[in-house]
Amino acid sequence: MASKRQYKEAAAQLEAVNQLCSHFEAYRDVPKITELREKFKSIKKILKSHVFSDFSSLGTGKETDDAILLQQLSDACLVVDALEPSVREELVKNFCSKELISYKQIFEGAELAKLDKTERRYAWIKRRLRSNEDTWKIFPPSWHVDYLLCIQFCKITRTQLIDILNNLKEKPDVATLLLALQRTLEFEEELAEKFSGGTTTSRNKNLASDDENEDTGHNKIVSDIRKKYERKLAVPNDEIAHDKDKQKDLSVPGAGFNFHGIISSCFEPYMTVYIELEEKSLVDQIEKLIQEEKWETEEGSQTNILSSSMQVFLVIRRSLNRCSALTKNETLFNLFQVFQRVLKAYASKLYTRLPKGGTGIVAAATGTDGQIRTSDRDEKMICYIVNTAEYCHQTSGELAENVAKMINPQFADKVDISEVQDEFSAVITKALMTLVHGLETKFDAEMVAMTRVPWATLESVGDQSEYVNGISSILSSSIPVLGNLLSPTYFQYFLDKLAASLGPRFYLNIYKCKHISETGAQQMLLDTQAVKTILLDIPALGKQSTAAASYSKFVSREMSKAEALLKVILSSVDSVANTYRALLPEGTHLEFQRILDLKGLKKADQQAILEDFNKHSPGIKHPTVAPTVAAPVAAASVHIAPVATPTVTITPSMATLTGAPANREDVLTRAAALGRGAATTGFKRFLALTEAAKDRKDGPFRKLFNA
Repeated sequence: MASKRQYKEAAAQLEAVNQLCSHFEAYRDVPKITELREKFKSIKKILKSHVFSDFSSLGTGKETDDAILLQQLSDACLVVDALEPSVREELVKNFCSKELISYKQIFEGAELAKLDKTERRYAWIKRRLRSNEDTWKIFPPSWHVDYLLCIQFCKITRTQLIDILNNLKEKPDVATLLLALQRTLEFEEELAEKFSGGTTTSRNKNLASDDENEDTGHNKIVSDIRKKYERKLAVPNDEIAHDKDKQKDLSVPGAGFNFHGIISSCFEPYMTVYIELEEKSLVDQIEKLIQEEKWETEEGSQTNILSSSMQVFLVIRRSLNRCSALTKNETLFNLFQVFQRVLKAYASKLYTRLPKGGTGIVAAATGTDGQIRTSDRDEKMICYIVNTAEYCHQTSGELAENVAKMINPQFADKVDISEVQDEFSAVITKALMTLVHGLETKFDAEMVAMTRVPWATLESVGDQSEYVNGISSILSSSIPVLGNLLSPTYFQYFLDKLAASLGPRFYLNIYKCKHISETGAQQMLLDTQAVKTILLDIPALGKQSTAAASYSKFVSREMSKAEALLKVILSSVDSVANTYRALLPEGTHLEFQRILDLKGLKKADQQAILEDFNKHSPGIKHPTVAPTVAAPVAAASVHIAPVATPTVTITPSMATLTGAPANREDVLTRAAALGRGAATTGFKRFLALTEAAKDRKDGPFRKLFNA
């Protein structure tokens, strides 16, 4: 049969003799059996030689018209299946290599070895598969010849594309690069669908039907012989099951191989030009959005955020969708880093839009250094910036989560947006402090008016003074708007900073008055209580009372200092020292001396009182100064954001104590004690810590709120 190329008959006998050889393996030392085994080995070599010789004519074009040759090759495949698995592997490998020789030659030529000709490569293999579909039916479906051919094609294509990309004299054209990548991804998707191991393809159905119909055609001969010898030799059932499992594995063409990325991954190192283009596009769009931003919300808007922020994330989302459709590897991670830079730039735009204080020599000389003048429109805009920064903080976190889910797992842990969120937290802090600065500046005129009241010559105590009405008017104008636009958390933060600034400022302003009579002190005490009431009404004025209780304690503690000071001024000369020690136990020598000046005592009269005061108060050396916010924040291990830290600015006119130049630094520190804020990653955590600290009797935050 071998010499006559009777492949069909030879295949059936080959199966039977293979079974016999297995049975007689234990008798291989018998000379006759050894002789027969060698003869059988020789016959198999002859069969292999004939089969390989006949298959050499496949691909020449002659076989399409020669039905006899095709049938002979189909029968030859039966022989190959009966031989060792390595024979089939060698035959299929030779066939695939021969099929792709022309492909390699065509696309290595100067004309087609270009990036913009990539699509023609895939058209070539698809034509080849279609035109030879009928001819290649000679191969058993379990050989997966077309599947193995496509794998070989993909490997050759990848190698050639890498050479093309490496040999480019300049950066590839972005449009050409992306088109080539897009067509490659589409081709990989087609292959993945065609050879999907998880779905029942038509080929798999054919395989199943072949297994079910073993009793037909040539398989009947093989089956009969196998059954005969199985009965005689009692082949164990587990071996039969193992053989069936082995065949089953062969019926899953996609098992262990994934076409996704087999070619397209070679583009990854060359995608820098694409990332650069995306970054330029995003930067240009953000610049345009900032230029078109009106810095106010549309009529009837419920969000109270700037429209540009929503547009920023819209263009980022589009960019993300474009990139994720092309790659989910390093290029996507690089684009995420672009998103970080773009969002930081947007945060910077918000930051620079905030109103600035006076700077320079002229501002310092006129006492306006650090003052921020804000109009009603400015205050609204600042609130919009706070809300926008909060929206960006939250949405950037969601963006990072989405990227981490879609990106290749090896890059997922590197997706971190915390630095961007720090930037927006810093914008929020700066904006809220700017609101406080703006209101402080509005109070300047009222503070000056307070010092100009003739406290020494008042004849009677009347209604609250005009400057108190001015303070009330300023707050009545601004607070309702701020309460309506800010969230409860940020409104509370703003209130705390305002109270922490206005309380010490009012206290220090009393020292700036020239002389206060008893009647004047009583009037000022009435004014102080009126200011205290105004401050306590702010939460209700802003229609936010979520934290009114803690805020009220805070205001009462701050304003009680001014009340205590006025009570000292009202005390008699004989008891002034004892009253001062009782009501202001942490007061300084210079402050006490200034109180004596306010009472109108002459220097000679003050001397004895001061000597007695110093004798009974040897430990009084330090001013009443609360530590700045920055120190406890560091102690609490809260990271400070890199953006410039905003601070409450106390104007020189407010801070200077008449007659006490040596105490300037102390007073500045005291006045600004709670006015210094720090932008932190744990912004809300810090707010919660400081709120909790107000009512504590000890702890690292307690001194922040010393009465």
